[in-house]
Amino acid sequence: MLLEECLNDDILIETKVVWARKGKNQVIKKYRCTYGMRKGRAVSSPSQCNAPIDLKKRLQLKKTKAKYGPRLIRKALRTKKYNAASKRIQAMNKRR
Repeated sequence: MLLEECLNDDILIETKVVWARKGKNQVIKKYRCTYGMRKGRAVSSPSQCNAPIDLKKRLQLKKTKAKYGPRLIRKALRTKKYNAASKRIQAMNKRR
């Protein structure tokens, strides 16, 4: 086996299609990253899985979650329980 054959292996990039909410009632198609720094996260395009992380935004979200964590969790649970779009998304993603 030549070194050239080892270096030219095509990397299989795979993402799963999922449905997500945008705004209050809009349902849009997103992609679940199966590789990269955003593994497991739903992003709008597969190319975002390897995009560089904006540290300023990441640190700001960390501070916000530390300050309002329990409140954000209660709001998210209420949305998932009562919002019709969220229920529709759960059903659509369950079948995948």
